[in-house]
Amino acid sequence: MIGVVMKRDMDLIRQILLTVEAHHSGFAPQIEIDGYTQEEINYHAFLLGEAGLAKVNDVTSMGSKSPEAIIVNLTWEGHEFLDSARENRIWNLTKDAISKLGGASIQIWTALLIAQAKKELHI
Repeated sequence: MIGVVMKRDMDLIRQILLTVEAHHSGFAPQIEIDGYTQEEINYHAFLLGEAGLAKVNDVTSMGSKSPEAIIVNLTWEGHEFLDSARENRIWNLTKDAISKLGGASIQIWTALLIAQAKKELHI
């Protein structure tokens, strides 16, 4: 069986952050997002931990198909990124700009999201 290609998906990153933030307790719920496998979600949870956007428990085992983690909660940086990425129009403008580059680091994503928000606020 051929597995899913594990390329970082910023739309999934954003959806995971929004899902965790919306949970009533501050702790992450079991995350399910339409159109994504549990393997993709767990891998992206792992990436969120590496990026410092979420506190995670690494649950990768010898039987895992890819690195995987369970999110415990968002970090300050995770909330900051999400505050920049929350509004759909700003997200889509930033995503369109980055697509011209073929991809970008989380630092570039954050900088462009903030720049777009400042532009919207005329500051």
